[in-house]
Amino acid sequence: MSRAFVKEPDGDAADSDLLERPLSTQPNYVTARGLALLRAEQWRLEQQRRALRAEQTLAAGQTRKEIERDLRYVNARLASAQVVERGHHPTDVGIGSRVDVIDEEDGTRSRYGIVGEDEADIAAGLVSWVSPLACAVLGAQVGDVVTWQRPDGARELEVVGIVPLDLPLPG
Repeated sequence: MSRAFVKEPDGDAADSDLLERPLSTQPNYVTARGLALLRAEQWRLEQQRRALRAEQTLAAGQTRKEIERDLRYVNARLASAQVVERGHHPTDVGIGSRVDVIDEEDGTRSRYGIVGEDEADIAAGLVSWVSPLACAVLGAQVGDVVTWQRPDGARELEVVGIVPLDLPLPG
C-alpha cells in the first residue's frame, strides 16, 4: 500500500500516544532522602519547562508534553509521600534500614538499603520496600532466617546486621 493513503497523526493526535506514568497502588513511603530527590526532580523539570517556553518547534512541543507528564507524576508522588523515620538503633528491618544478610546456600554476604519505590537503585544496593527481597526481610531482626522468594527459586537469608540507612541528601 502506498504511504500516500496512510494518515499521519497531526500534532493533537500525537498527544494520545504519550502515556501517563503509572502511579503505584502501594502507600508512598519515602526516606527523607527520597523526599528530597522527588523535590529535586520537581525543580529540575520546572526549570526545563521554563527553558522550553519560548521554543515553538515540534520537538520542543513534544518535550514540553513529556515534561508536563513527568511533573504530574512527581507532583502526585510528592502529594502522597509519607516520610518514614528510623531510630538511631533499630532492632528490626524497616524502610530506612541498611540490612546485612548471608545467603544460607552459598555463604554470600550482601548489604541492602530499604527505601521508597522512587529512590530504589539496585546498582547502589537500594531496593524498594515492595520488592520481594525487602518483603522477605522487613520486620526481621538480627539472627532471623527469612525466605526470599525469587523467580529461580527460594533462598534462605540470615539477617546478620541492621543499621539506619545513612545516605547524603541531594544537592
